[in-house]
Amino acid sequence: MPQHVPASLRKAGPRPAQPLAAPPSEPRRIVFLSRRDLGNPAAGGSELLVDRLAGGLTRLGHQVTLVCGGPAAPRDYRVVSAGGDLGHFLRARGTLARRVGDCDLLVEVCNGMPYLTPLWHRGPTLCLVNHVHTELWNMRFGGRALAPAGRLGRRLEHWSLKEAQRRNLVVAVSPSTAGALRGIGVDQDRIRVVHNGVDEPGPRPPRSPEPLFLALGRLVEYKRIDLLLRMWERVRPVTGGRLVIVGDGPERDRLARLAGPSVEFTGHVTEAEKHRLLCSAWLLLHPSAVEGWGLVVTEAAIRSTPTVGFDVPGLRDSVVDGVSGVLARGESSFAAAWCSLALGEEHRSAMGRAAREMAAGYTWDSTVRAFHEVAVEAAGRSRRK
Repeated sequence: MPQHVPASLRKAGPRPAQPLAAPPSEPRRIVFLSRRDLGNPAAGGSELLVDRLAGGLTRLGHQVTLVCGGPAAPRDYRVVSAGGDLGHFLRARGTLARRVGDCDLLVEVCNGMPYLTPLWHRGPTLCLVNHVHTELWNMRFGGRALAPAGRLGRRLEHWSLKEAQRRNLVVAVSPSTAGALRGIGVDQDRIRVVHNGVDEPGPRPPRSPEPLFLALGRLVEYKRIDLLLRMWERVRPVTGGRLVIVGDGPERDRLARLAGPSVEFTGHVTEAEKHRLLCSAWLLLHPSAVEGWGLVVTEAAIRSTPTVGFDVPGLRDSVVDGVSGVLARGESSFAAAWCSLALGEEHRSAMGRAAREMAAGYTWDSTVRAFHEVAVEAAGRSRRK
């Protein structure tokens, strides 16, 4: 690890998970309540995190159930669909009562719209937060006619995290998310930080001989792919090559109309194809307005691909500025870093090596173990009340 990487990012090496039976003091039956399953076409980093946690806890001897909305696919743990993508918020309570029954710990995954579980669930509850959506409500409901919906959503989210969950622990995926929680009034002593992990990629396909730049994620407003397309018009004459945008979402048609030459939209791709693209790319470009962590950054880093992003919450945690990538302060500096790294192979390669070294410390085994400790604490905390 380079000497100038912050100590907080120097993670311990992986510890192999050992199957064990949960002792009586631990929550044996754990239920995750989340908007989507990993098999949902709209799934992203949050769904991948829940899948890795649920699978890891299952291997540690717990009985895990995921209750979610929309389409759901079979897993090594039980998955129960509570209905449609939005309608399941209203059906979650009934689904838990009829199809799941009692549990020793309910994990509410709070991604903007809350389930308000403390108001109707009497057992131990733990809240898992990827990022606080404060400003994203304005982006999603920016029009004058929709502004009241944005204000209502923001207030409901803040009230849920600060007041409804006030007796429960809250897991944040990064120091940025922990800071955002403190910013809306969540007590520091209720917050626990558990980082995302990353899969070891195995054999790597070769790097593209021609400039290949990659953006990967759900195509929604706050990912700001429109900024990337605008910058590409300035960068392309300097670097040449291709810009490949992987993912789908409600913004895709609008973005496709904005795209200039040498831009490719792939839609959803398989894990194998994602792996190939992350290995082939010269740079990962991540213009998002905010992230909880930015899981794709670590996925690129483990493949020695550095990231250019903005200096925003979440990316400040997953990118070490000037070491594993560049954090820009505006569009001009983003475009300049993009050009500089594209033209500077030695510098780009050095950043890629540093990125891989950093990412190697973030393992899913460590993530599961850390979350397991918080789950035990949350269950014990509830029993002491």
